[in-house]
Amino acid sequence: MMGFVYPVVLLATLGCMLLLDRRFRLFFWRDAVSASVVTAVGLAFFLVWDVAGIAGGIFFRGESAIATGIVLAPELPIEEPVFLLFLVVCTMIVYTGAVRILTRLTRRPSEVAQ
Repeated sequence: MMGFVYPVVLLATLGCMLLLDRRFRLFFWRDAVSASVVTAVGLAFFLVWDVAGIAGGIFFRGESAIATGIVLAPELPIEEPVFLLFLVVCTMIVYTGAVRILTRLTRRPSEVAQ
């Protein structure tokens, strides 16, 4: 059971980010098609990055009691794509939220009243 703590926590935090997204319509709930493309491209980019790091002997899989121990490839645990998915989604939700906040903060008072 302990071997699934990390992936379950990753999925739970991803779910929380998607709830924030839904509440404020920042990413997927603003434009699902564009968000899906950005997420897929970002995930692919980081997976290629990981594979290059593994091939170059830079990245290694560490042993942990809270990880599943299941690997997709040598040194690439199954949790890694889930983490990368969380990373991309979290980054885009934070980015779109920050843009929204900064846009509202930089408006002139006459624009806000409209």
